[in-house]
Amino acid sequence: MSQLSYLKERLSNLPDFVFTFIQSYYDGESVNTQLAYSIDITTYLVFLQKYRYPDMEKLEDFTPGHLDGVTVDDLINFKAYLREYEIVTQTISGEPMRRTVRNSNYGINRKLSAIRSLYSYLYKTDKIEKNVTEKVTFANISQKIKKPLTAQETVRILDVIFNGERYYAGRDLAEYLNRKQRDIAIFIAYLGTGVRVSELVNLNIYDLCFDTSSFIVTRKGGEQQEIFMPVQVEQELLAYLEQRKKINAADKNALFVSRTGKRLTIGAVERNLKRYCYTAGVMHKDKTRPHALRRTFACRLLEDGVDIKMVADLMGHRNIEVTHKYYAQYASKARKEIMRNFEILSTDITI
Repeated sequence: MSQLSYLKERLSNLPDFVFTFIQSYYDGESVNTQLAYSIDITTYLVFLQKYRYPDMEKLEDFTPGHLDGVTVDDLINFKAYLREYEIVTQTISGEPMRRTVRNSNYGINRKLSAIRSLYSYLYKTDKIEKNVTEKVTFANISQKIKKPLTAQETVRILDVIFNGERYYAGRDLAEYLNRKQRDIAIFIAYLGTGVRVSELVNLNIYDLCFDTSSFIVTRKGGEQQEIFMPVQVEQELLAYLEQRKKINAADKNALFVSRTGKRLTIGAVERNLKRYCYTAGVMHKDKTRPHALRRTFACRLLEDGVDIKMVADLMGHRNIEVTHKYYAQYASKARKEIMRNFEILSTDITI
């Protein structure tokens, strides 16, 4: 089942006001984003059905009035409930199966954010009289600094990607050779432009324009942005395109495809990068994920003294505060250079 089909199925089991909220509030967002919020809201309604409205037979029976009747204590209990709860899923054979779900503070906050957005929408559209979610605080999260790849780590990973013949044998070597040029193009484009993995796998062949040395990506929220390619990125994409022309892909437009001819998935990119990282001896989990390459791109720019406003634009951040929050600390090289050259008094003044 495709993600879109799964989203439609899930929304069909939710109240009409939730369907309207998802369709209007997240218009332009990816299917995955809409699906994630619909799952979070489902979790909330299941909680209310179990603890606040036990006589409610189906989730579809909820109305905005039921949400208006929720108290601050209910939301505090929901916040505690999110720490660990059980859900019932199905096995492949259709048998019911219980599964325990555990959430970190980050996961709890994401779900609370979804519920707060729903209440805000209902309040602004006069479907409820009060927004009780404004009185509930989010879980505390200590901001952990995730470091970019070092220059040495980047070199080791790229050596594996470019020269896998030295590292793999047998079946692993055969699989590597089948995807070699594609993966070179993917990870060089990633390191050279800082685009998100979702933006990369959603690229179509017609998004590339070698006359302008650029390609078009669809950012979060559906906005399109022209990304200019460094020379090496352009060269590797051109080399891959020659190979891509020979592939009879099911998705004719998709730039990056799997060996079965389908559009490459985010999961496939994540698995391949992790494999290359482990082979290169880069084991830290924060550095084996695609976002590590995006983070490395941003940090390299800041270390080289590129203005943070320009970095925010290149990263596709709508709000410069996002760039500042996650990446500003990596501008230490430029800050050090400025401070080392700072003079309290001009050198031609004597005391």
